[in-house]
Amino acid sequence: MKRYVFLWAALATFAAVQAQENTPESTPESTQKYIDYSELLKNLPKPRPFAQPEPVTISEKAGVKFKPQIHITNGCHPYPAVNDAGETSGGLKTKGAPSAGCKGSGWGSQVYGRSGWKNDVWAIMYSWYFPKDSPSTGLGHRHDWEHVIVWIDNPDVENPRILAVTPSAHSGYSTYRPPNADTLDGTSAKVNYESHWPVNHALDSTSEGGDFQDLIMWDQMTDNARRALNEVPWGDANVPMNDGNFGPKLDKAWPF
Repeated sequence: MKRYVFLWAALATFAAVQAQENTPESTPESTQKYIDYSELLKNLPKPRPFAQPEPVTISEKAGVKFKPQIHITNGCHPYPAVNDAGETSGGLKTKGAPSAGCKGSGWGSQVYGRSGWKNDVWAIMYSWYFPKDSPSTGLGHRHDWEHVIVWIDNPDVENPRILAVTPSAHSGYSTYRPPNADTLDGTSAKVNYESHWPVNHALDSTSEGGDFQDLIMWDQMTDNARRALNEVPWGDANVPMNDGNFGPKLDKAWPF
């Protein structure tokens, strides 16, 4: 399910063999050989995003209608976390500038959606994945997941209304009930991804316009992709919309 595991194993084996071959009893430093991994690393699989499907169900149409936009003040841009085969991103070490190595995927990005009723309010959770969360080199951790929950009255009415917006922030939430008019662009909530050094990144509402990504709802993903998001460890980050987290996070973010 994860081809990159085998590639990393191959790299490690290759390195061990080379190390044995290139360490005679007295090799002058000037003649030592070093392994260039750059070409091999280019072959490591990187998840490609799902194309946004044509919405069919009521919940899918609401997901597209209320899709938020994200503005990046600093740090990584959002990347695909998983592909249709269930291969996941390996993330990045916390080295270099906050955006080093993660200023955008050449294959495009992704926003992940999942929705359902919470009491008598319809909640749509939109989640983004970032390869690292690093305010500066050495700080933070590999992988980051952030999300915003858009609470609407009813997806099955002619003109559903946004009742509240709750962006994720450091295992908690900011609550905007109702959201300020300048933080909405029609039916799209505007959120900002930012770190205030030395604290890790978080989302908040903003008046700044941002970018859209292709939306894939939880039920639209392949079984392999959902299984990976449920089972693959993400270090200090966690997948907000997977089976184990979706319900508890709605409980915690409940704004009414």
